[in-house]
Amino acid sequence: MVMLGFGFSTVLASKLDDIKESGVIKIGVALGGEPVGFWNAKNEPIGYDVDFAKRLAKALGVELQMINVHGDARISMLISGQLDVVVGNLTVTEARQKVVDFSDAYFRTGLKIAVKKGSGINKITDLSGKRVVVGRGTSGAVFLEQEVPDAELVFTDKFAPDGLLMMRQGRVEAGIEDGSFLEYMIGRMSNMELLPGSFESGDIAVGIKKGQPELVDWVNEVVAQYVQSGEYSKSYKKWWGQDAIPPDLTQPNL
Repeated sequence: MVMLGFGFSTVLASKLDDIKESGVIKIGVALGGEPVGFWNAKNEPIGYDVDFAKRLAKALGVELQMINVHGDARISMLISGQLDVVVGNLTVTEARQKVVDFSDAYFRTGLKIAVKKGSGINKITDLSGKRVVVGRGTSGAVFLEQEVPDAELVFTDKFAPDGLLMMRQGRVEAGIEDGSFLEYMIGRMSNMELLPGSFESGDIAVGIKKGQPELVDWVNEVVAQYVQSGEYSKSYKKWWGQDAIPPDLTQPNL
């Protein structure tokens, strides 16, 4: 079976054959925050990850069935077979690599911390004893539990809008999330600001159930074409602004 349009030929087998035969690829996408994944005024899913999910379906020539996922559900639904792949703002971590496989990075980001203006919180250690909203099952939760173990974590399944609302209303003193999301949103919140710097820079990749190496290889081919063709840079600027500088995906994350 030959895949045309990406400058390569791949023998599709196993899970790829199943997806092709069904005519549908089930992709988990996190629709909890702009600009990665969210709903527009017409209640349509849009965003950076939504565009990439559509790219995968188009490359395989099948219909996209997009399923909204968040937190721990991204992994559990993948393992249980409810999803074929996850394009859901999923950071590659050692713990997650033990239970699922990952493609090469199609995005890269770091964690950032948002605080209420005038809070007196100027560095990460100032979060000690403070209430911090964090997505359940996220890399931000793991990071804070390790770095500031006496911070009071307030968990939410939906950082947007629930976590953002907590920050606006002063129910928490801070929030931690992917920098790409917080940079986009905090500029729209007059009472909040970001602490300087990023933490735990990480690759964002497609999550794939273990035991499907041919699917991993195929997704990697799509990712490579995405980056090398310039479409990655174009998509990044579409969502973060024409002056934004896309993270370099041609070098390994250090």
